[in-house]
Amino acid sequence: MPDQSQIRNFCIIAHIDHGKSTLADRLLERTGTISERDMQEQTLDDMDLERERGITIKSHAVRMTYEAGDGEAYTLNLIDTPGHVDFTYEVSRALKACEGAILLVDAAQGIEAQTISNLWLALEQDLEIIPVLNKVDLPVARPDEVAQSLEDLIGEPAEDIHRVSAKTGEGVDEMLEMMIDRVPPPQGDPDAPLRALIFDSIYDSYRGSVVYARVVDGSLEKGESMEFMSNKKQYDAEELGVLRLGRQKVDTLNAGDVGYVIGSIKDVQDTRVGDTITTVNDGAAEPIPGFKEVKPMVFSGIYPTDNENFEDLRSALEKLQLNDASLTYQPETSAALGFGFRVGFLGLLHMEIIQERLDREFDLDIITTVPNVEYRVDVQKKGEEDTVIVDNPQDMPHYGDIEAVYEPFVEADIITPSDYIGNLIQLCEDRRGVYGKQRWLDTERVQLTYELPLAEIVFDFYDTLKSVSRGYASFDYEFIEYRESDLVKLTILVNEEPVDALSTIVHRDKAYNVGRKLAKKLKELIPRQMFEVPIQASIGRRIVARETIPAHKKNVTAKCYGGDITRKRKLWEQQKEGKKRMKQVGTVDVPQEAFLAVLSMDDD
Repeated sequence: MPDQSQIRNFCIIAHIDHGKSTLADRLLERTGTISERDMQEQTLDDMDLERERGITIKSHAVRMTYEAGDGEAYTLNLIDTPGHVDFTYEVSRALKACEGAILLVDAAQGIEAQTISNLWLALEQDLEIIPVLNKVDLPVARPDEVAQSLEDLIGEPAEDIHRVSAKTGEGVDEMLEMMIDRVPPPQGDPDAPLRALIFDSIYDSYRGSVVYARVVDGSLEKGESMEFMSNKKQYDAEELGVLRLGRQKVDTLNAGDVGYVIGSIKDVQDTRVGDTITTVNDGAAEPIPGFKEVKPMVFSGIYPTDNENFEDLRSALEKLQLNDASLTYQPETSAALGFGFRVGFLGLLHMEIIQERLDREFDLDIITTVPNVEYRVDVQKKGEEDTVIVDNPQDMPHYGDIEAVYEPFVEADIITPSDYIGNLIQLCEDRRGVYGKQRWLDTERVQLTYELPLAEIVFDFYDTLKSVSRGYASFDYEFIEYRESDLVKLTILVNEEPVDALSTIVHRDKAYNVGRKLAKKLKELIPRQMFEVPIQASIGRRIVARETIPAHKKNVTAKCYGGDITRKRKLWEQQKEGKKRMKQVGTVDVPQEAFLAVLSMDDD
């Protein structure tokens, strides 16, 4: 095994589509880790979804050996990180496993919101930052301007910022030399009790949960008994190894090493990201700081379009959860949609990925309800106060029992060309945003900071942001706290019957507009019946909006000619009574498009 002084643990941090996976491909080539014959684009991205969208969803690690200019052979551990806001905690743990980070910025697009967010995370972990400009070969690249804005951001002189083209390989060798010079080797104590940081885990159907870990102090030997410090679960280390493009077995993992551990761990929930592994005998007293349990932020109901597929949906969610411990679900029933599951996600991209995987990998047709966030509601019942957690509008306590409702707020950073500042300020104000600060990154680009309710950004904020800025603005957010807000449950009634799956929790000031839009949309989508159908939006017992679907008309007096008007009136009265009886016993089927309508309401 290599000496600690010849190990470099590093990661690449970048915004989506700035060339992180392509640079990783060049590093694999330059270090001879992969042959040209086996090379494919985005080698470290396993899923088709990752390749199509140009994003990293699941973090990866790979070990490379590089012979530097000084003649020494160095072991390089690249710990790839997810590049999206939903996976911020996973990014922070991957950074904790490194000593250095390559800050990759697209020379054409410049600094984006996610770049800055991950940069602050890296600085918090006290990592050595190496700024690198990518895509300098593009005709639209602005390397000098972007280098200057990087100098303003982190203080590195613009002329010292290294420039590469991950696509052509230009400048990659020099970048590797620079990284070996500047990134410090691991500083762990090889003689101390074992402390290893879990930065990822995957589920292998034959071997159980495979833990990816960075050994900080001490060493772990094959066959040794180990313990996860957050939950005190104990297992034997049956197999140890390092991660090249596949698994390569070793007998010992020492301080500074990055590798994998297999120990017949049946449940991926036991191997939580950020947890510390120690040995059962003479184990460490204190875990590596920073561990926290990841909690879902966004909740949505997922139902099969055909109720016969309920068990298939359950089985699909079970399989997805094996590789994704942050996914939570529990069964629920809806009068309108039948049997389904209430599923918790880390954020909107996470939700979109799970929905897409259910469709592609399991061939399931599903309906999803409006995404909701988790609210804290203070209720007073029979003189006693209590706080309940609500992630489903159906569970909202009775209107009269509610003392206060608290909703999650996030701090949002938006980076935009100066031409679109007005549009974006208007968007944030419309979404109940609280202005924070404004900072110019260079002469053309500005960073806006707003505090926004998470509920206001969960389903169409990102799309609207992109459309009002013509795709140029980038957006990143971070949870800050729960705040009291004047929120109410908006119930939709069709034919005077509440449709639970269409209920939402909205701010009181917006309840009328949302109710009116929804009622209008449903009027277009629900087919006409033989009787008049009212569609109402209510808060408690108060109706705030109403639309009426007229009945099918029938000319009942066509056969009634001659005589006076009383004959016609008699027939009309009979029809009126018949329609009244029909309305009492008739039911209205709400079509599936109606549930999707809530997600695609215009802001007009």
